Amino acid sequence: MRGGALSPLRALCAQFSGLGGRHPAHWPSLPRSLCAAGVWLLIVVAGGWFVWQPQYEDLEAGWKKESDLRAGFEQKVSQAQHLDSLRAQKAVVEAEVALLEKQLPGQAEMEALLSEISHAGVSRGLQFELFKPAQLKFSEHYAELPIEIRLSGSFHALAGFVSDVANTARIVTIDGLSIAQQRDGVLSFACTAHAFRYLDPTEAASRKQQATDSHKQVRK
Repeated sequence: MRGGALSPLRALCAQFSGLGGRHPAHWPSLPRSLCAAGVWLLIVVAGGWFVWQPQYEDLEAGWKKESDLRAGFEQKVSQAQHLDSLRAQKAVVEAEVALLEKQLPGQAEMEALLSEISHAGVSRGLQFELFKPAQLKFSEHYAELPIEIRLSGSFHALAGFVSDVANTARIVTIDGLSIAQQRDGVLSFACTAHAFRYLDPTEAASRKQQATDSHKQVRK
């Protein structure tokens, strides 16, 4: 029985003996079948690696692009639904900007603003010891003029001066306050006032060009 059971196995193994030097077409059926299966498997692996893999990558890229486009579309739809609200908000912001621009004098009006600040002190009976505008500091949309101020007078006069400057129609800020007692209730007051003005179109274009040239030089 055992020998009979091994006979088919021996017969199969015998098909693989003596294959060397023989053309595959003359091999027995089992070696030919296994050789064909190996070639087919090699073709499948090579095709998957060189042909199908790039297609899979392109397909995944297409899915990702579709997802991004869908997300962008949904965002635009959401924005469109709130378009009226956004327009209303834009109108409010533009009105606020226009109001702030009215509080900024132009280059020709800066002298009048300086005179207004000086008059605020004189009208309160204060004695100016120093009123010295410094060099302009330029920003992208406006210019800032620091003004070094030293004056003397009573406490109430000084408080009134600061209030008058704060309530001016123009934007003027005060910092660096310093108060010292002198004599008979007279106080010495020092501060730096900051007056702001907008840049006219020529100045704005010039500042923008200077910034562009400076950026190019830094990149070099």
